[in-house]
Amino acid sequence: MPDDFESQLERARPTLMRFAVLQLRDEQSAEDVVQDTLLAALQGREKFAGNAQLKTWLVSILKNKIVDRIRQRSREAPLPSLDEDEGDGDAFDALFAADGHWQEKPAAWGNPEASLQQSRFYDVMELCMKALPENLARVFTMREILEMETEEICKELAISTSNCWVVLYRARMRLRECLQLKWFGDNVGVGTE
Repeated sequence: MPDDFESQLERARPTLMRFAVLQLRDEQSAEDVVQDTLLAALQGREKFAGNAQLKTWLVSILKNKIVDRIRQRSREAPLPSLDEDEGDGDAFDALFAADGHWQEKPAAWGNPEASLQQSRFYDVMELCMKALPENLARVFTMREILEMETEEICKELAISTSNCWVVLYRARMRLRECLQLKWFGDNVGVGTE
């Protein structure tokens, strides 16, 4: 019979898989990094002092494994041009007046912090992340979820700093638009759960 630590690892597995699939967009790669994470946790269980939740410790290991996988991918195959997903620049530019202010102010999002407390919000956010083109999602994930520095992202993906910021801007705008439609919009029951 497995000990308590091993059973806790097994219970955390679905959460780790969901996170890894969202970041890597590939079931097999996600399975590999989750397996590596669980193995690292088993081998380093004495390092887990219990000062944080086990899931938090596992996710931090997983993030490192995901970054390693992204680095491996960037060395093995050339990255498709980030420009291919950027044809929507004119559409985003049309949202703003010449002075940089919104043409039409976005609808109020109420209390975004309250939304974060609702588990359904994360399902919608995951749906919106999956809708991003792969290159936009990759850069956004590296910066905002894996918390990599811009310079590190640029080095890993062989892009310029200005290109990185443009990609991040476009990813954020698409996520904002998706969340507006699917979560914060007039037709969606915000705050209901």
